[in-house]
Parts: sequence; structure tokens; C-alpha cells
Amino acid sequence: MPAAVPRLLAFAGSLRQGSYNRRLVHVLADGARAAGAEVTLIELRDYSLPVYDGDIEAAGMPDAVRQLQALMGRHDGLLISTPEYNGSMPALVKNTLDWISRPTDAGGSGVALFQDKVAGIVSASPGPLGGLRSLLVLRDALAKLGLLVVPQQVAVGQAADKLPDYGILNDDRLRNGVHGVANAVVRHLRATLSDPSTGAPS
Repeated sequence: MPAAVPRLLAFAGSLRQGSYNRRLVHVLADGARAAGAEVTLIELRDYSLPVYDGDIEAAGMPDAVRQLQALMGRHDGLLISTPEYNGSMPALVKNTLDWISRPTDAGGSGVALFQDKVAGIVSASPGPLGGLRSLLVLRDALAKLGLLVVPQQVAVGQAADKLPDYGILNDDRLRNGVHGVANAVVRHLRATLSDPSTGAPS
């Protein structure tokens, strides 16, 4: 029987035109595809969400939440490239995760959509640390949702020079590192998807 093909949902935690992380997530996605995964790369600007508010949820879940929950349910893991805002991940990423974690349309747990899935994370910023502190916060948030976050991670500093366009990272060491993050996610998923005893998504 052929090995299952891992399915990964990828996005950047920025809406800005020309965002370094929107450029970098394409490099991450390319690495995952080269490793044999199917990647759905989305733009969060296409899923516009208000800041989480229980009153909004009670009045009727935004359509974008249902769309994102459906996407999460169809994928085996996440690839995220995040900026760093004031030493942490941006509100956009936290808000997206918070909305997806709400109860589904069928009444199930939104948190269950993340359980036992695998994530790979990278970051980019104009500064020398490349958004490293945001990765620490994002790793913790994803783990609390039940995802396994691979230990490999890459922070691209001086991003203005190194990420001139979407999918282009002109530093061989860093590009290999970003592809290594994607490879680690795919390797782990191939192992779990081929072992029914793990209970991983198929």
C-alpha cells in the first residue's frame, strides 16, 4: 500500500502587502511539496475575522470561521510563518487560532481539529533576531492546542535583504533550514499516517 500523502495547511501571520513572512511561507510550502506533501497555502486576508468576542459567536459564527475550521479538519498539520510584534506573535495569528478552536457547526470541539496534528514554524523580521521570540510564543500556543510542533525552526533576520520576493530566500543556509522544517513535518506525518495505532488523521 502506498504511503499516505500528508496534507498541510500553510499561512503567514501578516496581512501587509510585501510582508516578509508572506514571502517566507512560500519557501516553507515549497520545501514541504518537495518532501512529498500536498500544501494548501492560504491568505488570511481572505478569511477576515473580527477580534474574538463571545457576543459575536452567540449571534452567529462568522462564515470565515466555518471555512477555516473545515480547512483545518481536512489537513494533517500546519505550516506557519509569523512576524514578531513587541516580542510576541501578532494578534492576527492568536485570533485565528482562537476562532478555529470554537465549537464546530456540528457541535464538536474546535480544539479537537488540532489534536495530534503536526506543525512547522518559521519567522522573519528586519531585525537581527528574525522574529525568534515570536516562535517561542507560537510554539507554546500550538502545543496547548494539542499540536506536535517539530523542534526545527528558523528565524530569518535582515529579511529585507534575504527575502526579495515571494518564495525567494537568497541565503542557502537559511533556505536549507526552512526546507528542513518542512521536511521534519512531512517525515513525522508519514510515520504517523502509516501507523493506524497512532490514531492520527488519515
